[in-house]
Amino acid sequence: MSEKDLYRQKMQAQLNEWKADLYKLKAKAEGADADTKLKVKKQIDSIEKKIQEGDAKLAELDEASNEAWESVKDGVESAFNSLKSALIDADSKFQD
Repeated sequence: MSEKDLYRQKMQAQLNEWKADLYKLKAKAEGADADTKLKVKKQIDSIEKKIQEGDAKLAELDEASNEAWESVKDGVESAFNSLKSALIDADSKFQD
């Protein structure tokens, strides 16, 4: 398996984990008081968009040749870092 394939596999696993985290976050929001629901509604919507962006970045990675995938890697990592931060921030709303 190539380095690109291994990287793709790793990032897909991370994205799947974050999709599960989003599902848990939605469940927490359903059980939360109205103020907390309002706090996290926009964040949940934003996270869903970031997950779609992550899927799109992985599709770009799939389309990149084995020689050019390194240039796509930075975009993948940037999108994933943004998604990770958004999940951490949204989850922190339940710590108050």
